[in-house]
Amino acid sequence: MTKLTPISFSETDLDAIATHVGRVAVFVDGEGKMDLAARRVNRLTKGAVERLLESERWGKLSDGDVVSMAYPAGMLADAVDIVRLERNAKGVPARKAGASLAKTRGGKADMLVICATLRKAEDVVYGLAMRDYAFEDHKTAESTRSGAVLVMSGKPDELEAACKPLLAVAEGAHMCRDLTNEPANILTTTNYAERLKEMEALGLKVEVLDEEALAKLGMRTLLSVGQGSVSPSYVVVMRWEGGKKGEAPLALVGKGVVFDTGGISLKPGAGMGDMTMDMGGSAVVAGVMRTLALRGAKANVVGLVGIVENMPSGNASRPGDVVVSMKGDTIENLNTDAEGRLVLCDVMWYAQQEYKPAAMIDLATLTGAIITSLGHENAGVFSNNTSFCNDFLKAAEAEGEGAWRMPLGQAYDDLLKSRIADMKNIGGPAAGSITAAQFLQRFVKEDCPWIHLDIAGVASVKTATALAPVGATGWGVASLNRLIADNYEAE
Repeated sequence: MTKLTPISFSETDLDAIATHVGRVAVFVDGEGKMDLAARRVNRLTKGAVERLLESERWGKLSDGDVVSMAYPAGMLADAVDIVRLERNAKGVPARKAGASLAKTRGGKADMLVICATLRKAEDVVYGLAMRDYAFEDHKTAESTRSGAVLVMSGKPDELEAACKPLLAVAEGAHMCRDLTNEPANILTTTNYAERLKEMEALGLKVEVLDEEALAKLGMRTLLSVGQGSVSPSYVVVMRWEGGKKGEAPLALVGKGVVFDTGGISLKPGAGMGDMTMDMGGSAVVAGVMRTLALRGAKANVVGLVGIVENMPSGNASRPGDVVVSMKGDTIENLNTDAEGRLVLCDVMWYAQQEYKPAAMIDLATLTGAIITSLGHENAGVFSNNTSFCNDFLKAAEAEGEGAWRMPLGQAYDDLLKSRIADMKNIGGPAAGSITAAQFLQRFVKEDCPWIHLDIAGVASVKTATALAPVGATGWGVASLNRLIADNYEAE
């Protein structure tokens, strides 16, 4: 797994500024007021910082932006990074500042970050840790990631303690990105299950259900998706029991299709290579569970992921087949490329039957239709419970992760009616993301608050985001962790 950039903390030492080799970062507020560290850099560079602050360039910057001065006179540093940030900044702008520093660091240089007067320096550290990521497992060239970050503060012990849970989120997001970026010949269904099993070392209870166990449970729709592949299907259950004994858990359910050809309803060749990310929903669940264990969350959470591969073969499901779900409903499979909902519906039903959760959230790179609706800026949010939904939307907004509530309704559900079975797995060309959510809602018990997150547009992107480079983003790990911290942690 990609490791976080080594970050250490110490007391502010202004004399170290002149002798540090690498990069030095200092902060200046919007009015151009320099703190002690910035003033020391200004003195060493014979007024260079002051001249920058008087320039037109500085006036055009917003909170979190960085200006770099290469090879500053009077210092041994390769560069000085001047960060524009208000001293009381927190959340998104402070994290943007950290991400900006990660980009200027470029993954290699040792960096000294002097947060002398910042009140929420932990958000800067978090943004740096999140953005300082590269997936290099399959490159033979020397890694672009080396060096370390030293953060100086007036109260380093307090800052380190404040950073600890945030760095746990960053590590969970890195795991999510690694899994989502991994090619399917490496992240096979079996390899995936083994990686999740390894998290027992963190204190999670992990159970791997193989095909024999799934057949006994009646997970026929999930098994039907994987029957065309030589790779076996699994359900992996990860439990974190940090809350009150006997308290109902929050259930997180993820779609883990390690590769999706579309099956007999074969996808076009162009872009099919991107389907290594079709297990993105399950990767978010894994990342959240890792985060909860690392920070010792005082909550009961169960994460369940259905791991399959959707391949065409002589044994693959055919369009028009009828399969019986674990719930007992019959489903006419009119499109084998609408497979994610067949994986999720059995795992969701099992989660409710086995763990009787207080609430349930499923995540999936489920439909291209949600990208048509929301692009790559927002995940689609569907829910049967407004209060629960609002709690999540509030958490997502606080974390700067785009999320937008989408409608549900009987008219959409009616599109799933089948002539020969209880339902079809597709509703036609219109409202594809909504009818997919309606399908899943049929497997949610009436008394279970539920959210469906369609993350097809945000799980992996072609352009860098605020806190992630091109590729897998780790979207959702931070929002779900905050939802749990704010609403499910025992006091």
